[in-house]
Amino acid sequence: MPRRHATLSTSIGELLVVADDGGLAGLYFPGHWHPPAAGSLGAEVDPGGDALLSRLGVELDEYLAGRRIRFDLPLSPSGDEFQHAVWGMLRDIPYGATVTYGELALRLGDRNLARRVGGAVGRNPISILVPCHRVVGADGSLTGYAGGLDRKRRLLELEGAEVVAQRRLF
Repeated sequence: MPRRHATLSTSIGELLVVADDGGLAGLYFPGHWHPPAAGSLGAEVDPGGDALLSRLGVELDEYLAGRRIRFDLPLSPSGDEFQHAVWGMLRDIPYGATVTYGELALRLGDRNLARRVGGAVGRNPISILVPCHRVVGADGSLTGYAGGLDRKRRLLELEGAEVVAQRRLF
């Protein structure tokens, strides 16, 4: 199918989803830091009448209800080679775990890439499914999130991430 979009209602708010022939191209929160470019959404469709978007709705509901830890949907994000490398690493972060920007930079071979990693994480077009919410600051603090820190905290709490549990102690 050609490029298309829909709005999904979830327990964490309305999400704009964009898909194309390759799979999901975007999942955006209201007020997203880096929204899709004007004119890039394609036709608006009913998510219930689109097999991929309908399946996304089911999987998101299961995840947000604590009944799913992994998504099984084809992804088609647009980005450069470095961004794709970082987004691939994000998908490898286990459910309930967190990593720092510096740790991701080290995995790329150079701790000095931490800021560039942060830029790629911030431009992740497929929130939640490419779990950028699992990336925290060097001291374990919750840092920027395109969906807002409250949503980031909620997603990490849902997953039982240790960093959030520790923060509640203080």
